[in-house]
Amino acid sequence: MSKFTRIQVALAMQNTGLVPVFYHADVEVSKKVVKACYDGGVRVFEFTNRGDFAHEVFNELNKYCREELPEMIMGVGSVIDAATTSLYLQLGANFIVSPIMKEEMALVCNRRKVLWSPGCGSLTEISRAEELGAEIVKIFPGSQVGGPGFVKAIKGPFPWTSIMPTGGVEPTEENLTKWFEAGVTCVGMGSKLITKDILQEDKYDQLTETVKNALAIIQKVK
Repeated sequence: MSKFTRIQVALAMQNTGLVPVFYHADVEVSKKVVKACYDGGVRVFEFTNRGDFAHEVFNELNKYCREELPEMIMGVGSVIDAATTSLYLQLGANFIVSPIMKEEMALVCNRRKVLWSPGCGSLTEISRAEELGAEIVKIFPGSQVGGPGFVKAIKGPFPWTSIMPTGGVEPTEENLTKWFEAGVTCVGMGSKLITKDILQEDKYDQLTETVKNALAIIQKVK
């Protein structure tokens, strides 16, 4: 079962403002990435359900974090159905993120009091997700849906909504400032943060510094 409550997860997302999004088939590479992000100050990490046997990688990665990185809150993204949601909850996922808004996933997560963050692209979807108990909604793909301007427009009639955009977020002051000034609660960041160069050349110290810098920018502009 999950180690952290959905309240703890939501607060950690809000407080740090950054959720790295990552998948790799090699569990040892995944451990190095998660450790580098942890050393940089990240406390919420989304492992994406993308490749064959991804759940087996997550299982080992989550066990590693519980033993070696006790404050790291591990969750799973790219989940699109209730069955896969249940599978990852059995493996101890602390939150579930989806690129879509699937109601039966909400029922599975709510039954176990696990945070569920569905992907939304309209105010109607956001409203329905919140009716189903979503504390933080994912805007995906962030830039294509409308970017910071879309978030700002949503926050007008829905000032209570907590938004996490993923897609089009970069670890630069200019980009992060636009998102947070628009009113996001946190941002999800994948290949712009954990680049191919870092993975190919084992530049994990560089990743740690990039994370530290991004978190410092976020704290300044929140």
